[in-house]
Amino acid sequence: MDIYTPENMIRFLYKETSAEENAAMQLALETDWTLREKFEILKRAIEGLNTIHQSPRPSVIQSLLRYAGISKEVEQH
Repeated sequence: MDIYTPENMIRFLYKETSAEENAAMQLALETDWTLREKFEILKRAIEGLNTIHQSPRPSVIQSLLRYAGISKEVEQH
């Protein structure tokens, strides 16, 4: 069984791995250039996701507020 799956690398990036898993992943990344390349691609993808800033359309917010019984006008951008 391959423990160096994309899922495990993502867990490693989000610091959700145990100390034992961290040590194994760190060693593997230092010695296996193909794994390191895959890891860097995942790392850049996650960093890119963190830069996305989206919000719902004002009409959606207005509908939710109306549904909740709150009267408030939402600014149109």
